Amino acid sequence: MADFIKIYNENPNQKEIDKVVAVLKRGGLVIYPTDTVYGLGCDITNNKALEKIAQIKGVKLEKANFSFICNNLSHLSDYVKQIDSATFKVLKRALPGPYTFILPGSNNLPKVFKKKKTVGIRIPDNNIIRTLVETLGNPIVSTSIRDEDEILEYTTDPELIFEKWRKLVDIVIDGGYGDNQGSTIIDFTDGYPEVIREGKGSLDIL
Repeated sequence: MADFIKIYNENPNQKEIDKVVAVLKRGGLVIYPTDTVYGLGCDITNNKALEKIAQIKGVKLEKANFSFICNNLSHLSDYVKQIDSATFKVLKRALPGPYTFILPGSNNLPKVFKKKKTVGIRIPDNNIIRTLVETLGNPIVSTSIRDEDEILEYTTDPELIFEKWRKLVDIVIDGGYGDNQGSTIIDFTDGYPEVIREGKGSLDIL
C-alpha cells in the first residue's frame, strides 16, 4: 500500500523529499506532480524499477518512450550527444517549462536504453520534482499517468490518483491539483525542430 505524502511546491519540505528519495534509491515507484500532468517514475539507475514501470504501462522496456527528468541542463552532457548552439539556446529559453525535447542519445545511456538512438529530456517548472532529482543525484525516468477514461485523459486530483494507484506504487505525492494537458514534445534529433505534439508549452520559444 502506497504512502500519500503532502509536499508544497512553493517550499518543498526536505525531510519529506528525503523520505521519497530513500524509496527511489530502494527501487520504489513514485507518482509526483510536474508543471503539466502527474507522472510516474523511478531512479534511472534501477533496472528492476524500470522493468516494473514498463510492465505497468504494458510496453517492452527497450522500446519504451520514457523521458528523463533532470533538475537543470547540466545532466544533458551525460545522456545527450553534443547539440549545436541554436538547439541549446532553445532549450535554455524553454526550460524549466512544460516541454519534452527529443535529442540524440549518447553512449552513456543506461544499459537498458542502449539500443535507443534518442532520449526525451524534461525539466519541469515544478520545485517538488526538481528538488527530488537534485537530492537523488541523477535523473528520474518518467512517464505520464494517463486515465482509462477517454474523456478525462489525465486525472488531476491527487486523492483520486492515490485511490487508483496505491497498490501499484510506493508513494503518491500530493502536490496539489495537476494539469490535464501534457507537455509540448519537440524533436531536435535532426538538428531542426519538429513538433511531435502540441501541449501546454507555447511554440513561441522556437
